[in-house]
Amino acid sequence: MACPVQFLCRGLRNVGLVLLYYSFSIGITFYNKWLMRGFHYPLFMTLVHLTIIFCLSSLTRRAMQCWTGKSRVILSWSDYLIKVAPTALATALDIGLSNWSLLFITISLYTMTKSTAVLFILFFSLLFKLEEPNPFLIVVVLLISSGLFMFTYESTQFNLEGFVMVLLASFIGGIRWTLTQLLMQKAELGLQNPIDAMYHLQPLMFVGLFPLFLFNEGLSLSTSEKLFRVTELSPLLYSLFTLSIGGSLAFGLGFSEFLLVSRTSSLTLSISGIFKEVCTLLLASALMGDKMSLLNWLGFTVCLCGISLHVGLKTYYSKNKVPTLRQLNSRSPELELPLLQQNRDNAEDSAADGYSDEDEEQEITLH
Repeated sequence: MACPVQFLCRGLRNVGLVLLYYSFSIGITFYNKWLMRGFHYPLFMTLVHLTIIFCLSSLTRRAMQCWTGKSRVILSWSDYLIKVAPTALATALDIGLSNWSLLFITISLYTMTKSTAVLFILFFSLLFKLEEPNPFLIVVVLLISSGLFMFTYESTQFNLEGFVMVLLASFIGGIRWTLTQLLMQKAELGLQNPIDAMYHLQPLMFVGLFPLFLFNEGLSLSTSEKLFRVTELSPLLYSLFTLSIGGSLAFGLGFSEFLLVSRTSSLTLSISGIFKEVCTLLLASALMGDKMSLLNWLGFTVCLCGISLHVGLKTYYSKNKVPTLRQLNSRSPELELPLLQQNRDNAEDSAADGYSDEDEEQEITLH
């Protein structure tokens, strides 16, 4: 039996990992919202983020290869274009639309609407038989849907265009995470490590999002004095610097989620995600001036009850049966990629409880 000092050290480590995850996840949401107050090119910003994530994941793969002495997986062109492309396209649209919606809506409405992604994840999980149906899922759907309705009803800061964008992003996010789960369950591809998955996804995501960027922002950006028509060097360097910070935060979010799940469990990430939503809304009200009525807060509470019920059901069923299907994580924040690596440090503790946490995705909630 572990001594009290070991329990204390493990508890402090877990708290530190949760705080690290909160810092990147909440930080990138507020940072992107702040940046787009003066930089109205969310799709270009997303393309820059994808480029930075690809470069950092490449460096990380190189470091891992030098550390372990084992070469990293490289997919063939046929597997890359046929099996990875659908996931990359869905991921690019999810992230691009999410960032785009921040031009029009508040952080509180964004956070609330993105929380409904669990509905679409459930739908596509059932469609692709990644999750087994049960009657309690009807209650989950009703709670989340009614919570969203109460949150948006007579909201003083409601914007239909932004709301439709983020709701569409949530719908595509359901497709995204389902396809990503299927992709990473294919052991022959060797993409179980999130760093390898990020490395392979970013180029196709860039290619998939680039036509939408050209159509919507290409002409205006080419004539913008912030980038291509600068008269002085300092504004250009400032724009590139601020965009680079966002890309680094996006990569840090994915890496912090990877550490949190691999060192604790997927359940810890799910529960942490619920409290993260509360922290985000409180900070949005205090720092950004988001106005929320009593009905809005009640709707948010009802929605969180539905998400909490879903997490509880997943935990209950994982305890009482041997998992045969890797189920999707109910929390998909702003980020990112599935994580199918379990915590080796806690393997003995999980076995003593009679079950092991299911393989779970890591979300790089690139918001």
